[in-house]
This record gives sequence, structure tokens and C-alpha cells, in this order.
Amino acid sequence: MSAGTSNVAVPGAVPDVAPRRGGMLAGRGSALAAALIFAALAVLPPIALAIGDPFLVVTATRILVFAIAALSLDLVLGYGAMVSFGHAAFVGLGAYAVAILASHGIDDILVQALAAIGVSALFALVTGAISLRTKGVYFIMITLAFGQMAYFFMVSLSAYGGDDGLTLSARSTLFGLPVLSSDVSLFYVSLAVLASAFLGLRALTLSRFGRVLRGTRENPIRMQAIGFQPFAFQLTAYVIAGALAGLAGVLLANQAEFVSPAYMSWQRSGELIVMVVLGGMGTLVGPIGGAIAFLLLEDWLAHFSEHWKLGLGVLLVLLVLFTRGGIAGGVERLFGRARP
Repeated sequence: MSAGTSNVAVPGAVPDVAPRRGGMLAGRGSALAAALIFAALAVLPPIALAIGDPFLVVTATRILVFAIAALSLDLVLGYGAMVSFGHAAFVGLGAYAVAILASHGIDDILVQALAAIGVSALFALVTGAISLRTKGVYFIMITLAFGQMAYFFMVSLSAYGGDDGLTLSARSTLFGLPVLSSDVSLFYVSLAVLASAFLGLRALTLSRFGRVLRGTRENPIRMQAIGFQPFAFQLTAYVIAGALAGLAGVLLANQAEFVSPAYMSWQRSGELIVMVVLGGMGTLVGPIGGAIAFLLLEDWLAHFSEHWKLGLGVLLVLLVLFTRGGIAGGVERLFGRARP
């Protein structure tokens, strides 16, 4: 038998797993699409100030924060096929790290960010090590249970507001300087974090680690057969995603200047899943577009009726049914038809 026809698996060799979800926008196209989105967002504050509507900056900052959270979820959902229904718990832990430290006089954002990342990563490590022992619907249910445990734990902390939440007296500082005091500065910091997270996760998913993670998503038995342990790679991805979501929580606390157990609810986790699915799983740029579309739809429909969630649900069902691959898939098909 010639070497070209051999089917023998080489231990430790990483299979060439092409990202089947997202197609063009899962590869080089994602960098171009993300660059266009970031460029458009970067010019938003001057435009908002020019037209006399500074609230646009506040809305855009909220979108950026949830885009970071959705991007972190895409690592485990889109690349690792791990449907986590407790992902909002990491966001909430990051937000509470800011509020609790601030209530004790520690308002430096570097200290708060390190604490938020550490707590979220530790929670992800412990809960992920347990959750990844299960599969399918059992994994969904156990992540939901852990998320609700974190939610009710914060509700029970009456010293930090309990169910009423906790208001921040001021935004975080950097070496004593109020660098986040203005909405515009917070916007650009959030944009920088989002761009850095995208570039970091893109490098990660294109690396050997990312190829193994995608291979585990496609065929975990095959990955075991060639010498890889899917559990270790999945757990590492879960911890990274949790830490990044905790960082999103730091920005969310500063944007709202308020934290609440509601940040950790299963409904918020569901919204993050919707953002990822709506934008396109396993593309990285898709969840950013999904967060933008979801939150803009939410804000737009709220102007028409107090029952806007019903209209949002109908639109989301139609989008999922008729836009295979989410927004990223729709863009890919559009450009595919446009090519000669």
C-alpha cells in the first residue's frame, strides 16, 4: 500500500478540520468583516455628538459589552459544541467583582479586572470540570443549574444589595485617574477590549488548539483515537470563555453603574445564545453582528409596544428559519451570488 493511500492515524497528528459553520466568514473573511464593523463603530461617537444624540454612545457601549460576552460564548458553543445555559453567570461575577471591590474602596480597574477574570475563570474551571462529564441535554441542564446557583447566591448576599442590586458611586479609575468618567472614553475602552478579544480568539481558533477543539466538535472519538483528550481542550476553552465573559462584566458594571443578580439569570444566558445563533456560530465575527442586531431590534421594537418581546420572538424565529447560518451565512451567500 502506498503512502498516499494509507488511512492509518498518526498519534498526535492534528487533523485538518475546516470550519464548516460560517464558511467564508470563518476564515480570512472574518478579519475583513470585523475590521469594517470596528471602523464603523469607531466613528460613531463623533457622529452622535455632531447630530446632538449622545445617548447613541451609551447604547453602542452596551452593544459592545454584550458583543464581548457573545464572542466568548461562541468559543464554547460554535467551536466546541458546548451549549452553555449558564454563561451569564460569568458576566455577573465580573460585574459583582467591580461592585464589591468598589464598596470596599478598591476602584482601580486593573485590580477589578484581575479579580473578575480570576473569579470567573475559577468558577468556570470548577463547574466546567463537572459539567463536561455529561453530554447533550444533561450538559445544558447542569450549566443552567450552576448559573442559577450563582444567581441565587448573589440574591442571598444582603450586604451587597441582595435582590435589589448594588449601585456604584462612581466608575472605575486607572491609577487614580477617572479615565472612564465620560461615556465616550468608556466606549473606546470597550471597543479596544472587543477588538483585542476578537484578535486573540481568532489566533486561538486558528492555532493547533483551535483545530483540535473543532475536531472534537466534529468527531470526538476520532480525536481520542489519534491521541488527544477532548476533555482537556474543552475545559480549557470553557475557562477562557468564562474569563472573557467576566471581563465583559467589568465593563457592564461601569456602563450601567449598577449591578444586579439579574445579570446572571438564565434569561440573559438565553439572550447570549440567541446572539451567537443569530449572528452565526463558529465565525467569531457572527456573534458581534448578532449582538448588534439583537440589541438594536430590542431597542427599536420597545418604541412601538410594551409587548415588544412578542414581536422580537417572532422576528427571531423567522430569522432562524430562513437565514441558515445566521447573519454570517446570509452575507456569505450574498457575496457568493455576487461573485462571477
